[in-house]
Amino acid sequence: MQPPVVAAGTEGGNGFVIDEGHRRVKQAIAAGLKEIAVLVVPRAVDGGAMRSLVTTIAHEQLNPVDQWRAIERLVALGWTEEAIGIALAQSVRQIKKLRLLANVLPAMLDHMAKGDMPDERQLRTIAAASLEDQKEVWKANKPSKGDPQVSWWSVANALAKTRMYARDASFGDNLAQAYGIAWVEDLFAPADQDTRYTMDVDAFLGAQQEWMTQNLPKKGVIAEVSNYGEVKLPPKAERVYGTPKKSDHTAMYLDREGKVKTVHFRMPEAKKKAKGSEAGDAADETIVVSKPRPDVTRKGIEMIGDLRTDALHEALSRAPIEDDTLLALLVLAFAGQNVRVDSGTGCDFRFGGRFGRHAAALFDAEGKFAFGTDTLRIARRYCPAPA
Repeated sequence: MQPPVVAAGTEGGNGFVIDEGHRRVKQAIAAGLKEIAVLVVPRAVDGGAMRSLVTTIAHEQLNPVDQWRAIERLVALGWTEEAIGIALAQSVRQIKKLRLLANVLPAMLDHMAKGDMPDERQLRTIAAASLEDQKEVWKANKPSKGDPQVSWWSVANALAKTRMYARDASFGDNLAQAYGIAWVEDLFAPADQDTRYTMDVDAFLGAQQEWMTQNLPKKGVIAEVSNYGEVKLPPKAERVYGTPKKSDHTAMYLDREGKVKTVHFRMPEAKKKAKGSEAGDAADETIVVSKPRPDVTRKGIEMIGDLRTDALHEALSRAPIEDDTLLALLVLAFAGQNVRVDSGTGCDFRFGGRFGRHAAALFDAEGKFAFGTDTLRIARRYCPAPA
């Protein structure tokens, strides 16, 4: 029989505390043995937590959730990740990977502890998501009595987010700091690769775009890509697949993964001009490939128009206004091409372009209301009143 492991009592004296072998001691007492051999070891600072974990792992392999809980207990008792890795004969990276389970929803952890574990890629996706998102996804995918097994693929797919990796970035630390990019290390990826990533896609692409602008060659342009991921070259441009010439142009663009790609293209030679006309070279003309995004989109212009209309209604309903100004606004409203006035006699009046010039006379050169009484009277005469 392997001797039990004991340590000296904390209160002093000749007493000992059993660290391992409680059942062996009980069996020896039941067998009537007066003495048994014991192994006396120094009292562990962690109360024998590490020794107990090592013994448990030697008897049976623990699932990742139980390992993580034991590791968190050791960390709380003062153990470092490096020391835990040495004691358990595991790499520090593996210890950090297990500690990522702290980011998993407790309800998911309880189910994983029963033996239903996701694979490494799915676990990486789940651990990277926020607890709020995990809670919503788990509510829709938690197991039932009829189907106790979880579809981890569905859970991971619902929590998956686009990752932009540092190994694909052309910019350096300065641009990363300027755009507020914080790299996160992917502990589930191979250790011999740069596994840092960010989920701030807009900041990553913005830094890549600025890097291309700063490093654009002399005859270079920033191009866009099509829906199929192919670069859009200027009209009549011929892509160069071989060694480019000095007269060729360079197009830089971002592929679907956010990587900076470079292609070369050649513009056709300019046609010879007639005698006396200025000679030109089509290759030296400005080539515009990537159109800048407008400051205000079409939808934004519509929103601004609605806000201006509401502000005008508010001003007309509350602000004091002169009778002449109110009459001028009425004339201006009738001058609209989308306005129709129906009279009680059954006839209608549709305004033409002639009435518009009388309404325009109410404005000055800067587009502000500036009119006299006679001008307003003339414009009012051309505005029919409903009968």
